[in-house]
Amino acid sequence: MSKELTAIETELNTIGDLMMSAEADFVKFSKGNKAAGTRIRVGMQKIKAAAQDIRVGILVVNSK
Repeated sequence: MSKELTAIETELNTIGDLMMSAEADFVKFSKGNKAAGTRIRVGMQKIKAAAQDIRVGILVVNSK
């Protein structure tokens, strides 16, 4: 597997981990924990950045 594909796979795994964390925090948020809401928002920003890295990585792979 090429370096770019490995990086894309790593980012996909990161997104999965962040989503699982956000799901757990959502349960806490729904019970009134405001700090959990902050953690969800931070996690969503990290997911957005990882998604951008994936898009760039795919463009790199396709340009070869």
